[in-house]
Amino acid sequence: MNNYDKIERAARLRKRIQNIIVYTFLTIWGILVLFPFYWMILTSVKSYGSYNAERIPAFFTLSPTLQNYVDAFTTVPLAGYFLNTLIFTLATTAIMLLVIIPAAFAFARLEFRGKNLVFTLFLSLMMIPNELVVITNFTTITDWNMRNTFGGLILPSVVSVFYIYLLKENFAQIPNELYYAAKVDGTSDLKYLWKVMLPICRPTIITITILKVIECWNSYVWPRLITDNEAYFLVSNGIQEIRENGFGRENIPAMMAAVVVISVPLVILFLIFRKKIMEGVARGGTKG
Repeated sequence: MNNYDKIERAARLRKRIQNIIVYTFLTIWGILVLFPFYWMILTSVKSYGSYNAERIPAFFTLSPTLQNYVDAFTTVPLAGYFLNTLIFTLATTAIMLLVIIPAAFAFARLEFRGKNLVFTLFLSLMMIPNELVVITNFTTITDWNMRNTFGGLILPSVVSVFYIYLLKENFAQIPNELYYAAKVDGTSDLKYLWKVMLPICRPTIITITILKVIECWNSYVWPRLITDNEAYFLVSNGIQEIRENGFGRENIPAMMAAVVVISVPLVILFLIFRKKIMEGVARGGTKG
């Protein structure tokens, strides 16, 4: 065996050891991340009696039950919370897209006096603490008598400086020659945006949409502040209401069943669009 073969074998051995270390670390990390979800699902299929009878928590059960899921929907109006959250999420996301897409297009392609200054001031809004924004929004919505309404829930969430910035950077990556050629052909700005820019930036738009859906679905502080009428509760503050006043403090398995039901839509959404999310994030960080 010559020196070249020895060097090649040593390199392959080092590469194999590195892979073993990396995959071992990733496996341990994956177990740590997924264990809370496993424990949540496991608890949700344990009966109330078996859960309370455990002196030492069991990591599996031989007698799973779905009764907790039945209790989650029959004991509290969980279906109503789902419907409210669906309306809030879809309406907020749709209106936000109608707002941020033209705004990002204007900053990326249109030329007007003071554009850079306006965009810089716009970005500076990201420096304002969320607590101050919540206080201002709460005062405004209260003064407009929009508490306990879907309008009051939706209105403060239809603009996102970060999403405008992200989409503007993606629009700016599209060559200017396409825009000038379209203008020569007599294409309007709106048609160019619809026919050229949106298809090219579809992965980023899908990513923004999914992130906004997740943000709305998990929204807690604002709905908790602006609604005290159960008819407008979302799943987040609905679950808190269940924990405080319903069966949550006593029937932990049923509480976990409710949490599982609420988490499933987001998990399914991510699994379906995970490639688009990764593609959109990667495109957002690429220039040229």
